[in-house]
Amino acid sequence: MPKADELVDTAGGVAVVPVSPPRRRLLPRPFAAVISTAAGAAAVALALAGTHWLNHPAVEAWRTVCLAITVQALPFLLLGTVLSGAINAFVPADLFTRVLPRRPALAVPVAGVAGAVLPGCECASVPVANSLIRRGVTPAAAFAFLLSAPAINPVVLTATAVAFPGNPAMVAARLLASLLTAAVMGWLWLWLGKEEWLRPAARHTGHQHGHHRWTEFRLGFQYDFLHAGGFLVLGAMAAATFNVMVPRSVLDAFSGSPWLSVLFLAALAVLLAVCSEADAFVAASLTGFSPTARLVFMVVGPMVDLKLIALQAGTFGRAFAWRFSAATTVTAVAAGILIGGALL
Repeated sequence: MPKADELVDTAGGVAVVPVSPPRRRLLPRPFAAVISTAAGAAAVALALAGTHWLNHPAVEAWRTVCLAITVQALPFLLLGTVLSGAINAFVPADLFTRVLPRRPALAVPVAGVAGAVLPGCECASVPVANSLIRRGVTPAAAFAFLLSAPAINPVVLTATAVAFPGNPAMVAARLLASLLTAAVMGWLWLWLGKEEWLRPAARHTGHQHGHHRWTEFRLGFQYDFLHAGGFLVLGAMAAATFNVMVPRSVLDAFSGSPWLSVLFLAALAVLLAVCSEADAFVAASLTGFSPTARLVFMVVGPMVDLKLIALQAGTFGRAFAWRFSAATTVTAVAAGILIGGALL
């Protein structure tokens, strides 16, 4: 509400000075701080571009990996935020609640299978899942969609088939293990999830009377893209740091043990933050590891990685992101071992 007009003492008496209403912030204060920090760091880096230490091979490798992860993920983040904005502005609010089964326990596997229709990576699924929740879809079903979409869509499965030629069992194992993980996590949320863990960020959402729908689309897209993009950059910076600091000899030390190799590749998937469209080629290059360990790498990566944790924290809150990511990692590893042991 506008503040009341202020009374100002002047030489000739009292004047009434109207006070303009404060402008509404498009971005929350914490994220504005993230943007300012990132912009400041970028300005400093550009100012120091001529210094000697920035030309060190390790620093150049860090810049290359960070930029590669960001550029690789941005098109799919763009796709996800466009879909999110379109859902927000054009899709009737009750459509998803009418399409999905009314019983949440049945809606979870249906939403997991529906993840096959979104040809994007994990960066695209977060804003779409957020829009689904705001449209009345039960969070358990939205989270099943969030986990399955980057892992079982046709682009990912085709890339897996190309990376593992003549090995259709690996494609089938990835599909089944990813669907199993998504469904189990949805059911776990129904059983153990608490509303106070889930704090969706305040944003402009839903069609409002007197507003043009394209304006609603623009506002929703603008908020989602800027909000998620900042956290994507932070996640890419963390993943690039790991890529540069961990030597190749560490990978070789773990490949000899079946159990340690599974756990190590699961952790590696989280830290490398490779886009789901490309992780099959990374897994195929890890020839020293068992097929089950490489399957776990491909199941965990699209569901839990540094940039995805950052995106979830920025969208749903840190309390949700840490709990959900930890539970998803355990479930994905178990599903990968179970399916991999049966098919590979």
